[in-house]
Amino acid sequence: MSVSELTLLVLRLGFLLVLWLFIFGIVYALRSDLFGQRARKMQADAGVATGLPAVFPSGAPVSFTQPPLAAASASAMTEQLTARPSPAPSGAPEKANAQNASRLVITSGPKAGTEFPLTGDSITIGRSGDSSLVIRDDYTSTHHARLMLWHDEWMIQDLDSTNGTFLAGNRLAVPTPVPLNTPVKIGATSFELRR
Repeated sequence: MSVSELTLLVLRLGFLLVLWLFIFGIVYALRSDLFGQRARKMQADAGVATGLPAVFPSGAPVSFTQPPLAAASASAMTEQLTARPSPAPSGAPEKANAQNASRLVITSGPKAGTEFPLTGDSITIGRSGDSSLVIRDDYTSTHHARLMLWHDEWMIQDLDSTNGTFLAGNRLAVPTPVPLNTPVKIGATSFELRR
């Protein structure tokens, strides 16, 4: 085998390797777009009841379930929420709590007008079929956000979503109390907690 034939063989093999790297990159990107980010290994959240029955306007029963919380996320959330926020100024909207908020109302998006009762169980929101509130649009992550009671106040937590969770137009970085009648935007869907 001459030097030019050897060079040609090395170039062919190099081109083939680069071609396969591109193919694997495309397959990985498509998998992420279609199925979302790889889920982290989850562990059950102790002390939280599961199952939140609800009924859609069509009359079909829906079951809300409490997905497990990642151990690292649980400790981080505990640290973030341990210090109770200071009371709201008198002009600020009233924070939603277990006594004054009884329903979640979707105000915009494909499910606009749908209402869900708030019973005290956590509600997960995302594209995944195991989410309590399933939102299927291109801007919602597989496990996008969680609405939960913490010290008797409703809090919204973004679950490291790609496009973020917005409360009154502000992107959330930490679990945040949700005021009554204040829009929460996830993807193309907005909802409010109401009496």
